Amino acid sequence: MADPMDLGSFLDQWAQGNPGRADIAVAVIRLSEACCRIGSLVSLGPLAGGLGSETGQQSGADPQKEVDVRANDLIVAALKDAPVATLGSEELEWALPINPGAPLAVAVDPIDGSSNIDANVSIGTIFTVLPARANGVDTSSFLQSGDMQLAAGFAVYGPFTSLVLTVGNGTHIFTLQRSTGQFVLTTPNVEIPASTREYAINGSNYRHWDETIRTYVDDCLRGQDGPRGKNFNMRWTASPVSDIYRILTRGGIFLYPGDLRENYNLGRLRLVYEANPLAWIIEQAGGAASTGFDRILDIKPNTLHQRTPIICGSKTEVEYLVRLHHDPHGLGERSPLFGRRGLFRI
Repeated sequence: MADPMDLGSFLDQWAQGNPGRADIAVAVIRLSEACCRIGSLVSLGPLAGGLGSETGQQSGADPQKEVDVRANDLIVAALKDAPVATLGSEELEWALPINPGAPLAVAVDPIDGSSNIDANVSIGTIFTVLPARANGVDTSSFLQSGDMQLAAGFAVYGPFTSLVLTVGNGTHIFTLQRSTGQFVLTTPNVEIPASTREYAINGSNYRHWDETIRTYVDDCLRGQDGPRGKNFNMRWTASPVSDIYRILTRGGIFLYPGDLRENYNLGRLRLVYEANPLAWIIEQAGGAASTGFDRILDIKPNTLHQRTPIICGSKTEVEYLVRLHHDPHGLGERSPLFGRRGLFRI
């Protein structure tokens, strides 16, 4: 049996004879090296110092943690000799010039799920590679729709370290071989099952959701006795990379909708460096990703840190929820007596 292909060989094969692809490959390799270093740091836990301590700054919707800053620094260092003009990061208010005039721009969430660091729950890193625009060092490079992505991936730091990657030829999972420090291809051409019985959402926000999301979750909770006619499991880790990885390996749907809380009306995930790369990875694996109304990859960002609602995963389930958003009472699947269209509807 042949040895598994390492990430470098995979990218060399993909980029062969194409200088533009070769630049993308270099950027991905540098990002993977940063992920290896971040994984080593995270694996030390309390031995690395107070990774979960707060810096006094904000990181997205959460207080910034020490691990966020240290991971960001490792990514900046890794990209110094890459063909990357500028870096956009959740940890930086503005785009950071790296190598002005280079052809690529990179956007990252250095640590996704950093609130879980002290609980020893899987966390990760998300990245996207885009063509650099204008002078390559301002935010204009990041104000492109997700369809313009050249590469996207995320690492998961869990019982083992995985790197999920797409360069537009399917979604592939690599696993870190610690003895060599290389990522090796372990699951090529991931295919997400089209239907599912598993959903991931933070149920504690139920009272803040709109009627459509509550209807969907209520129907899942009713199981085989409800309008869906089947039992569902709910999973939630508060680390989107962990929930998305699970969906890639066994199907499911991930929901982070907008809600009525202050500053959450447009959702929580950042479009450029969280939702877009995750959506492309999902689509390349046969799934779907939507706001509930619009395809994620069709949205043109207005700002680097713009938020968006996201519903992604198994295609049939996402399409069902999109139809529910467009016509909440048109599916004909509510219970005739006790459903939201029934005789006892309030």
